[in-house]
Amino acid sequence: MEPHIYSQKLRPLPKTTYPKKTIMPTGQGNFHDILQTEINSSNGIKLSKHAEKRMQDRGISINQDQWTAIEHKLREAKSKGISDSLVVLNHAALVVNANNNTVITALDRTEASAQIFTNINGTILID
Repeated sequence: MEPHIYSQKLRPLPKTTYPKKTIMPTGQGNFHDILQTEINSSNGIKLSKHAEKRMQDRGISINQDQWTAIEHKLREAKSKGISDSLVVLNHAALVVNANNNTVITALDRTEASAQIFTNINGTILID
């Protein structure tokens, strides 16, 4: 049996134009500055809208030293496999997702003392 050979005329590929992508908008700074901003914001603790509203409504304020201590302890908790933790401060209690460093909700200590916390697998106590 002989193989069949088919002859076809070769056609050129159609010309396509691709839109230019703008990776960095002009006037936003250089790459290094933008990268550092992104790195710093991704490492910090974020507040969910719910937690931010709760903190405002209840008058809960946390100073920078406490945020730094919380962030340090969250990294430690995350390394031990904790995904959702209860962070207890002198004046407040926060439920924090350690995987994405997000405060889910916030309560003052008097309100927190009468609550049952579910869906957490670790507790962090901060003075």
